[in-house]
Amino acid sequence: QVQLVESGGGLVQAGGSLRLSCAASGRTNRRYTMGWFRQAPGKEQELVASISWIGGSTYYADSVKGRFTISRDNAKNTVYLQMNSLKPEDTAVYYCAASPSTPPPLQRGSYDYWGQGTQVTVSS
Repeated sequence: QVQLVESGGGLVQAGGSLRLSCAASGRTNRRYTMGWFRQAPGKEQELVASISWIGGSTYYADSVKGRFTISRDNAKNTVYLQMNSLKPEDTAVYYCAASPSTPPPLQRGSYDYWGQGTQVTVSS
């Protein structure tokens, strides 16, 4: 089992920045791909970004390209999502998730472990 705990969410004005963190514990010796998903009220959950174990392969949704950066520190069992130039449409609950698959999968069902989520609210 792997436990994931997100932090770093909050309220920010449009144009601002936030950095989300996801700390993993438990059976972290396996080489997991990590992903950040988000779900806004009334919308389906979507994959925002993902990163392979070594970090050489990343994915970004078109809506966040050039604004968000995913990274990881395997020594700390932590993955980050740096979010810049935030927009009101980025408002959502953000979840991190771990998948044993590589390259980083796009499908939600390929991720085995999930955090509880952290709220990001961007005001206009």
